[in-house]
Amino acid sequence: MKTPRDVTGEQLVKALRRLGYQVTRQTGSHLRLTTQERGEHHEVIPNHSPLKLGTLKSILRNVAAHHQLTVAELLEILDL
Repeated sequence: MKTPRDVTGEQLVKALRRLGYQVTRQTGSHLRLTTQERGEHHEVIPNHSPLKLGTLKSILRNVAAHHQLTVAELLEILDL
């Protein structure tokens, strides 16, 4: 599945809430999300519009690895 373009930080945060992520901290325009599902995991999301493609791909890879999913499976769940 192709990585979506023009995803904003706000859209990504909203989508990651489906996996139990919650905003735990904000420093400037960067949001730190944390989940307790499958163990504790933190991810920093820049609240930019749009996210750079490399940044988005890196975040998706990290989240998919934590939840033991492929990136394609994760994109289906997040509906981005």
